[in-house]
Amino acid sequence: MNKIYAVGETVFDIIFKDYQPQAARPGGSAFNAIISLGRLKLPCSFISEVGNDRIGHHILDFLQQNGVDNRYVVRFEEGKSALSLAFLNHRQDAEYDFYKDYPNQRLHETFPSFAAEDYLLFGSFYGLNPALRPRMKEILDSAYAERTLIYYDPNFRASHMDDRDALLPVIEENMRYAGLVRASDEDMHNIFGVDTANEAWEKVRPHCRVLIYTANAHGVYLRTPHISLHMEVEQINPVSTIGAGDTFNAGVLYGLFKRGVNQDSLEMLDAGQWIALLNDAARFSREVCMGYDNYISQEFAKSYHL
Repeated sequence: MNKIYAVGETVFDIIFKDYQPQAARPGGSAFNAIISLGRLKLPCSFISEVGNDRIGHHILDFLQQNGVDNRYVVRFEEGKSALSLAFLNHRQDAEYDFYKDYPNQRLHETFPSFAAEDYLLFGSFYGLNPALRPRMKEILDSAYAERTLIYYDPNFRASHMDDRDALLPVIEENMRYAGLVRASDEDMHNIFGVDTANEAWEKVRPHCRVLIYTANAHGVYLRTPHISLHMEVEQINPVSTIGAGDTFNAGVLYGLFKRGVNQDSLEMLDAGQWIALLNDAARFSREVCMGYDNYISQEFAKSYHL
């Protein structure tokens, strides 16, 4: 059976509003997406690392409880599981302080054998970190060689702007691995200094043939060599946007999996199929914005089970 893999950072999010704690949840960009997919009963697995501590054990249990294979999550003895303090602003967007204590050797255990019908999600600074890059390239090279459909979300935060010039070649290399890039308008502004979907496509197109560009209230754009479309999205008053992009990614992967789309058939999707798929992804994203969870609820997932 084809399987969905995600590789990325795992943190424990403590969410604050007006400096008062509102919730505490396991999190991380790829982690949030894979939990949503696990709740949808899709076969999925997470590749990451946690400390051999109380938070690390909780995260491993949480993955298992939500139907996600955790065998590729490394437990390190030196250091601690990462913490994230997420402070919601007036738009309910989060500004972060991170507390990390990682060992020198990371992701040192074996990773899965990928297949052509599999999917691999990666991104954020975890996909750029020099300390992890050799190991990340091994994973990407292995998946790419098998024609696994690789999904890249750069999720490039303003906090990394000082390193942008040094990281740009790595971002572009990641795009060349990918069959699909999903980037927000903020990502594309931070990485390339562009502010429209067409400008973003001009930057991405030399490296990857499919771009999904999300622009918050301004909707979702798709660009491929054959299709150019824009989809409006429903306007909401969010409680928290922390998991919005991550859950959108889960919605796209759910739609690809449901349709049996792989690397070789990705560009065969027509505009109508893309619109249906992106509508589902937008619905996932809206649902997660209405509470403090970073992933779709179990109740919401039941309505989407295959």
